[in-house]
Amino acid sequence: MAKSEKQAYDEFIKGVWRENPVFVQVLGMCPMLAVTNSAINGVAMGMATFFVLMGSSFLVSLLKNLIPKQVRISCFIIIIATFVTVVDYVLLATLPGIHKELGAFIPLIVANCLILGRQEAFASRNTIRMALADALGMAAGFLFALVALGGIREILGEGKLFGISLFGDNFEPWVIMILPPGGFITLGLMLLFFNWLEEKKKKLDAQVAATEGSDL
Repeated sequence: MAKSEKQAYDEFIKGVWRENPVFVQVLGMCPMLAVTNSAINGVAMGMATFFVLMGSSFLVSLLKNLIPKQVRISCFIIIIATFVTVVDYVLLATLPGIHKELGAFIPLIVANCLILGRQEAFASRNTIRMALADALGMAAGFLFALVALGGIREILGEGKLFGISLFGDNFEPWVIMILPPGGFITLGLMLLFFNWLEEKKKKLDAQVAATEGSDL
């Protein structure tokens, strides 16, 4: 694997797992909690964010040398808002039911600190290839988190996944899971699980380093 390809791959993996925007950086909590009462809503919001992040990262990286530093944030917001408007109208025209479910949270993608943060911290300082790799990883990590949370809440709250019944008529749904408290409880448990995995990994890395040091 060439050096540039390895760097792009590392940036992708960073967003998906090591620096997952939800479970590690704890960004995008507003849509994460508001629209994930079902897996399909998580997919729709995740794909909308995916399109906006990829498109804005491409344009910001492409135009980074033409945007004056004094107005860079304003320019980034205009670029992001353009892609959000495209997503909003496409969803309204093709999937009006999901568009209604997501409501104001589609336009609010403009204010998502994940997207603006990646433009300021990464896309405006790197090549198009690296910016797209970073955006792809972050968007995939965000999509994974949305679908995971939405799927868990839908399974426990309705006994379904993507609208398909899983347990039959005898299942007693946990109604709280599709209500706001269910979102907070589920997200809290998922954050706890990821923190536990991170701590376990750190301890394992420390043990490996100590073993290698003793061998030397």
